[in-house]
Amino acid sequence: MQEGMIIVAISEKEILLLDSERNFKLLLEIIDSVPSRKRSISIETQDRDKNFRDVVMHLYEWHAMLERWYREGMNGDTPFIPAPGFKWSTLKSLNMGIWESYQDVTLNQAMKKLKLSHERVMDLIKSHTNQEIMIKKYYKWTKTSNLYSYFAANTSKHYIWAIKKCEVIAKSIKEGEKDKFNII
Repeated sequence: MQEGMIIVAISEKEILLLDSERNFKLLLEIIDSVPSRKRSISIETQDRDKNFRDVVMHLYEWHAMLERWYREGMNGDTPFIPAPGFKWSTLKSLNMGIWESYQDVTLNQAMKKLKLSHERVMDLIKSHTNQEIMIKKYYKWTKTSNLYSYFAANTSKHYIWAIKKCEVIAKSIKEGEKDKFNII
């Protein structure tokens, strides 16, 4: 080791915050890479999510569910996870219901909602120590898991999924633009 070097240990909490912010920023950059007048275009796909709004509202709703789980759990209740009337085995049906419920929302409305929910979830993460986030069963409502698994699944890891979806949407919109004008 060179003289004067300082080794800094970064906690899992800090890594989660950094990864979440980095992935969130990348997601926004992908959406911003498409001209604003084209951002609402739906692409032809067999996938559930056909445009940026669909992906953004999916993320927003999962943030909202996480916030509900957290609030109920911290109040001593046992939250319905993932949602009342649903199990992990019926996730496809839950996600389709989310998709259906936000079809009248504009992308601008969706972006505002997501940016606010992202900040709220980041604040939740920041409000805990690394120990509170990482120790399994630290909170009764997380059962055999830890807060990290809930936070990561609904932030950094979910943003990676969204980045992949939005890259496909952005590419399709941009290629459609080239085809329209026979740009080679």
